[in-house]
Amino acid sequence: MRKICKILGLLKSTYYYQTNKCTKFDINNYEQEVISAFNKSRKIYGARKIKAVLIRKNIILSRRKIRFIMIKNNLVSKYTKLKYRNHEKTVNNDQINNVLNRQFNDQKPNEVVVSDLTYVQVGTKWHYICLLIDLFNREVIGYSAGPNKTAELVQQAFHKITRPLNKITLFHTDRGNEFKNKIIDEILITFKIQRSLSTKGCPYDNAVAEATYKTFKTEFINGKKFANLTQLKCELFDFVNWYKGLYN
Repeated sequence: MRKICKILGLLKSTYYYQTNKCTKFDINNYEQEVISAFNKSRKIYGARKIKAVLIRKNIILSRRKIRFIMIKNNLVSKYTKLKYRNHEKTVNNDQINNVLNRQFNDQKPNEVVVSDLTYVQVGTKWHYICLLIDLFNREVIGYSAGPNKTAELVQQAFHKITRPLNKITLFHTDRGNEFKNKIIDEILITFKIQRSLSTKGCPYDNAVAEATYKTFKTEFINGKKFANLTQLKCELFDFVNWYKGLYN
């Protein structure tokens, strides 16, 4: 077939298109046809079955193109699990040292707080959770959830802390840009909290936060379905307060 197309000067896709006598279809309508097929399937079909539906309408579209349209429009088949796509992370290049220097033990209560963010599926979209962890006993003392990975999310977590912030002497995180913001700086300056940043590309420098999130994902996120942000916040509130009870 390839040789015949080469001799005739035709693309293989053109040959199949003509052979199947498919009607011409405006490329701008592809997206709506895929969305329509997905919705009519009660949001069950994946790329393979949607392709079969389109073929019955004389529309030839590759599974790769269908998957692209589905991802673009957050269409998640019941046959597949939505996977998180890592985005290029903007790094904080400020000349701030790793003051904590992996001294994870022998800290006093409320003295050192470590933090990080993680993602969770809400409906068909990704949301983010920020936890503030007391290094003394690994207790979650602040938390927040929202649709965006921003400094405001970290600020909301600080607002949840019920203890005097002036007792905290050190705030340690990785070099994510969500921790670099005027909002965060004002909190740290106001309560005289020193900043500490992990070495670029070294998750071991924030090992306690990483380990806490692993437990958090296993015990709270895995196996749950959150329909909306309100549900996520309510269940997060319940879990964190239960989790705190383990330390009191």
